[in-house]
Amino acid sequence: MFIFTLLIFLLFISPLLWMIISSIKPEQNIFKDMNSLKAFIVINPTLKNYLSALSRVAILRYIGNSLLYIAIITIMGLIINSLCGYALAKLRVPGRKYIIIIIISLIIIPFESIILPLYLIINAFGWANRLPALFMPFIANCFNIYLFRQFFLGIPDELEEAAGIDGASVLQTFITIILPISKTVFATVFILTFVTHWGDFMWPLIVASDDSIRTIQVGLQFFFTDPPILYGDIMAGLTFSTIPLAVIFLIFQKYYVEGISTSGIKG
Repeated sequence: MFIFTLLIFLLFISPLLWMIISSIKPEQNIFKDMNSLKAFIVINPTLKNYLSALSRVAILRYIGNSLLYIAIITIMGLIINSLCGYALAKLRVPGRKYIIIIIISLIIIPFESIILPLYLIINAFGWANRLPALFMPFIANCFNIYLFRQFFLGIPDELEEAAGIDGASVLQTFITIILPISKTVFATVFILTFVTHWGDFMWPLIVASDDSIRTIQVGLQFFFTDPPILYGDIMAGLTFSTIPLAVIFLIFQKYYVEGISTSGIKG
């Protein structure tokens, strides 16, 4: 079983390894070694591809832009979505069942079907080519609200009742009692939100054509459209764009696994 699991792991991680290894290979060796295990071996490592990629495209600025707007989405989203999920799980909200049905229904609507009316709204607000266009439509997230609700349903009501007896308000109960025991679901939502929006391409391409707010996924396209097309530079740029994602996941992976396993305790 261990050997089988190891083989599956190597199969899934091989494209990532090939990308990283190819980023430190001379350009002429990248595809020359493709038909053998040499594809995963570096004989003459070089940082030339990284230096070339940094000189051709403002990768670091694009990464900074992506981190900025995703940080806004994540922080504001954690606050708003957690409060909504808590209200739907623990408070006697009028029409709560119908609100939950609507939220679940909205989860299945593909983003591509609303991208045109969403752009028209953003343009009407005058946010085209401005930072709010990148984060405002995505702060409230139906799936994250549902995930928070499912987790909060598993918290015993006795904890909130005890806080209420001590005179705590609903908001005080949420901050002092619920938040400290909800690290796993917050980490899960944080990772899911970060991964989802780090890979955004179509929406930033439409609303953020200005170079000052261009994101990393859009910026990487310059390697494919502006000659010369050098695959060593492409691999270096892709490696740069993968680093923040890998760091975030490594930091929060423990809470992520726990959150996924405990967010569906009650239906």
